[in-house]
Amino acid sequence: MDAILYVDRTGIPWRYLPHDFAPWETVYGYFAAWQKHGVFDQLNGLLRRLVRKAEGRDPEPTACILDAQSVKTSANVPAAGQGIDAGKKIAGRKRHIGVDTAGLLLAVLVTAASVSDNIGGIHLLSNIADSHPRVAKAWADSGYRTKVIDHGATLGIDVEVTRRDPTQKGFKVIPRRWIVERTFGWLMHHRRLARDYETHPHRSEAMIRIAMIDLMSRRLTREAHAELARHIAPPGRASAVRRQPPSKPRKVPDTSAASAKSAKSILAMLRLADTSGNH
Repeated sequence: MDAILYVDRTGIPWRYLPHDFAPWETVYGYFAAWQKHGVFDQLNGLLRRLVRKAEGRDPEPTACILDAQSVKTSANVPAAGQGIDAGKKIAGRKRHIGVDTAGLLLAVLVTAASVSDNIGGIHLLSNIADSHPRVAKAWADSGYRTKVIDHGATLGIDVEVTRRDPTQKGFKVIPRRWIVERTFGWLMHHRRLARDYETHPHRSEAMIRIAMIDLMSRRLTREAHAELARHIAPPGRASAVRRQPPSKPRKVPDTSAASAKSAKSILAMLRLADTSGNH
């Protein structure tokens, strides 16, 4: 897990992982297996409940905020998975997220940048309503129009569009919307998310969830980035990276059984912490 966090935080390619970690093929194997089995999504849910309880909130949210962010992609991303956001004039992908009133991730969807906010918002609301049935209120910007509002009504969620004051000049903080904008700011502290480097959209969603796992873990442990770096990248050979790919490709080990066992251990520890907080 430390190696995966290292890639997400620093933005390096997988094959350039420091030698102190396991071989990059093994690390990527765990990442792919955990993403496939929904481990990162479950970790987000468990950590979010712990953070909310630590802040004196109810573990389950009752409201959410929706927004989208268009980002450029790297050269390895297939053209079929990209699009052009005509409004922002960005060619790449779009990240649709839903967060609670503390800015913690509830749902994420990565699409081509050409996909409208309405379509992304409908998927987010369906996901949130299914995973968080207590949510009854949602805020969104003017990009989410009648279709999202009507879809929210069918799910029992009141969608309110917060608009800018047309007479206001210059910058002004818009109520509720600043929370999700702050979340995007948190995510951009992870260099892997500065643009979209992932070949598949579901891997991009996993990287966003990993960034939130990093954020919530540090919040619970009150650990700063500098302190975390010392644990993730030990001194010595940690600064040495693979400048060139290996001359001979190594056989990628089968990590499916080991990754499943490790995932169960991580989730079991977090569930124990979650339940112990209720007593």
